[in-house]
Amino acid sequence: MDQVQLATFQAVVEQGSFEAAARALHVTPSAVSQRIKALEQTVGQVLIRRAKPCTATTAGQGLLRFAGQVALLERELLGADTVRISVVVNADSLDSWFLPVLTSVPGVLFEIHTDDQEHTTELLRSGTAMAAVTSEHVPVQGCRVEKLGVMRYLGVAAPGLDESAPTLLYNRKDRLQHRFLGLTQDPPIHYLPATAAFNRALLMGLGWGVLFEHEARPHLDAGRLVEIRPGRHLDIPLYWQCWRLSSPALDTLTAAVRTAAAQHLR
Repeated sequence: MDQVQLATFQAVVEQGSFEAAARALHVTPSAVSQRIKALEQTVGQVLIRRAKPCTATTAGQGLLRFAGQVALLERELLGADTVRISVVVNADSLDSWFLPVLTSVPGVLFEIHTDDQEHTTELLRSGTAMAAVTSEHVPVQGCRVEKLGVMRYLGVAAPGLDESAPTLLYNRKDRLQHRFLGLTQDPPIHYLPATAAFNRALLMGLGWGVLFEHEARPHLDAGRLVEIRPGRHLDIPLYWQCWRLSSPALDTLTAAVRTAAAQHLR
């Protein structure tokens, strides 16, 4: 396949429109449109949904992953000063053990996405991410998988509160609190889509929630939080999935993730 057309296809999906891709590639929107049409004719399928933003079709998702692999290998083979790796990570991992991993991989620019650990592989399937921290152990097509360990969560609240208080969730995908108590219906819920705000709300007594034990323990020891069900915990196994690709950058990142997980996860 024509590498210029592949790079243009990738730019349209990443930038969200033909016009934005044209600006990023320093060409005209007409040139972008012609390249995409030529690529779709070569493949024999529609690759981009012409919407706002533009997204890859089902057929385009596999090609998007391929385009990303070609771009990564090309930059590494040509000895580029930097390469870019996109990773999707659940928020609890990113805000605790994962972020220092990025400093262990020189010469790489990162694009980090966050999503619930049960949904992170969706970006792998779409070709948007090259690697993911996920609770999904079944490998996405074209990816390799290895177990990292277990994140243990504790149900906590400010002193004086219990499970009858409103529940704190990151977003509507977050079901950890439901699983901790075995809930089948929604209790009263506050949605707080940021870790710092979530933790602060717990300490302020806005409601109860589950917290990664490494973050919860200092607050429990100091008496700022209490366990709503002492002795109960929720273990979430985490896996590392990344492209099955011989890439020095991905291999170095994988080794760094493996080391960090061994230090912080059960």
